[in-house]
Amino acid sequence: MRRFLLLYATQQGQAKAIAEEICEKADAHGFSADLHCISESDKYDLRMEAAPLVVVVSTTGNGDPPDTARKFVKAIQDKTLPGDLLAHLRLELVVEPWINGLWAALEKHFASRRGNEMNGAVAMASNPSLSSEPVTPEVSHIDSQVGLLRLDDSGRRDSEVSEQNVVNRGPSSVWIADFESSLTQSAPPLSQASLNIPASPPEYLQVDLQEALGQEESHAPVTSVDPVFHVPVSKAVQLTTNDAVKTTLLIELDISKTDFSYQPGDAFSVICPNSDSEVERLLQRLQLADRREHRVFLKIKADTKKKGAALPQHVPEGRSLQFLFTWCLEIRAVPKKAFLRALAEHSSDGAERRRLQELCSRQGTADYNRLVRDARACLLDLLLAFPSCQPPLSLLLEHLPKLQPRPYSCASSSLSHPGKLHFIFNIVEFSSHTTAEVRRGVCTGWLATLVEPILQPNARADGEKAPAPKIYIAPRTANSFHLPGEPSAPVIMVGPGTGIAPFIGFLQHREKLQEHHPAGHFGATWLFFGCRHKDRDYLFRDELRHFLKCGILTHLKVSCSREAPAGEEEEAPAKYVQDSIQRHGQQVARALLQERGYVYVCGDAKNMAKDVNDTLVDIISKEVGGGKLEAMKMLATLKEEKRYLQDIW
Repeated sequence: MRRFLLLYATQQGQAKAIAEEICEKADAHGFSADLHCISESDKYDLRMEAAPLVVVVSTTGNGDPPDTARKFVKAIQDKTLPGDLLAHLRLELVVEPWINGLWAALEKHFASRRGNEMNGAVAMASNPSLSSEPVTPEVSHIDSQVGLLRLDDSGRRDSEVSEQNVVNRGPSSVWIADFESSLTQSAPPLSQASLNIPASPPEYLQVDLQEALGQEESHAPVTSVDPVFHVPVSKAVQLTTNDAVKTTLLIELDISKTDFSYQPGDAFSVICPNSDSEVERLLQRLQLADRREHRVFLKIKADTKKKGAALPQHVPEGRSLQFLFTWCLEIRAVPKKAFLRALAEHSSDGAERRRLQELCSRQGTADYNRLVRDARACLLDLLLAFPSCQPPLSLLLEHLPKLQPRPYSCASSSLSHPGKLHFIFNIVEFSSHTTAEVRRGVCTGWLATLVEPILQPNARADGEKAPAPKIYIAPRTANSFHLPGEPSAPVIMVGPGTGIAPFIGFLQHREKLQEHHPAGHFGATWLFFGCRHKDRDYLFRDELRHFLKCGILTHLKVSCSREAPAGEEEEAPAKYVQDSIQRHGQQVARALLQERGYVYVCGDAKNMAKDVNDTLVDIISKEVGGGKLEAMKMLATLKEEKRYLQDIW
């Protein structure tokens, strides 16, 4: 077998899943993948490595490496290392569905080694698209750099590369016009197509359920993050009116009895459980409710065909089923195609098995994207939609990922609120496509329920004080989303909706700094805030007006996406924050370019952050009188200098 080294670095498990997928497929292509987490530096040595190297890594935060890769990145950035340190390695840069191109690149490498030895080469693929056809990567030269397979923070992959397992369906002469497919039923031509489905993933876990025998079980969550603090909620306030489109809450935590510390711009993690009701329904559907208190013990199947099979680290030994489904497993995770393929094997009804095969097939990619991925379908949705599917517990423990802590931005300054930590969030609500119920986000729904007894202005009317609920929190790795070290630099903040959170901390902090240094020189501060209606969801309105009145905030520009001008002669308010930036483009561009200012963007990554970036390119282009390409280069320079910072999701 021709060996290559396969490393991964992951924050939420997506990059690991792709690396394992590559590892599984390697054997079928005649290769042997030596798979390790990049943090396991004792298991590989790049200085001495003679085989090709493939690295799969996701990004997190401001394009930062995941926690497991930080030590590796720091090591290879050491300027004292020789420039050709890694020039002997072959590297592969791909994103699924171009994984198939990896095998062609490796074939080429091993073929070339038998002829003329290539200098360090890297197979590269173009940006991913919705096409599911594999593309052979082109080969180009690389000097002393490591090629990384990079995913976005969500780890989203638009389509799957399939093994050539063909499932045929008998001929049909029936064509139903204008029939739209659903989760449980397909429409022509998919319903009549022969399918290319992935190989069924090999099962590798053996589960032993043992009675608890009266043992008391700790309810503290088991987590890999450290340190963890158990802190009380000292205050909870609803910031929006009851008729607002989204409900926004502010929660204040009492951290005075801990050594938890933060500065404005930092984020922290909330360790949250799954919904009790959803856990109960899942246990009932799996016919495991009567064994909820049984302790779970795992071992690797002796006859498994899974290469490098290992016990899942997020499933602690000897804990109850109830605990695992509540605190350890992401039961809301959107099932990957490999999971659907495995579920199909455990469906006794032929039509249901066929539909699950369609959803995990190459031909069913559009249906999978629309009905599973985009609809945020979860395991419970699938089990309710396909009643004949009876997966064993071992299969769920193999495929359900770790329940991740949820990150939140600090919305306060410790100078302004000593011993306290504020954060804000929208209560996420969406409709389930299988049960027609309205679901809440895992963490935001739990928090909203938890603080309901103390929520202002709806706290208990009898005057009796409700006990303060407690939550588990953990600090997140330090980032660069902080106020400039030089207070005289202009600061431009862009934060619609809950994206305003870190900027409230910035302004509180700046106010205290100016109180302590009244003779100091502080640069101009701009805030571009956006809401839907000024009278419903204008967050922190009174506090912002106070900052403006005191001169802490120099310019406050509020856009309202769903409001019209009050009168015919009144200028319509800017609809979105990018419109407001455009209106003040010359001042913003000069603050950035001539006064060496800083711009911070916080909020939605999918639309807002992209539109703001495009607007910045446009106003810089106009200011310097050059083309957009030159403006994009200048913006890239700002990012490199840490003067254009994003906290987006």
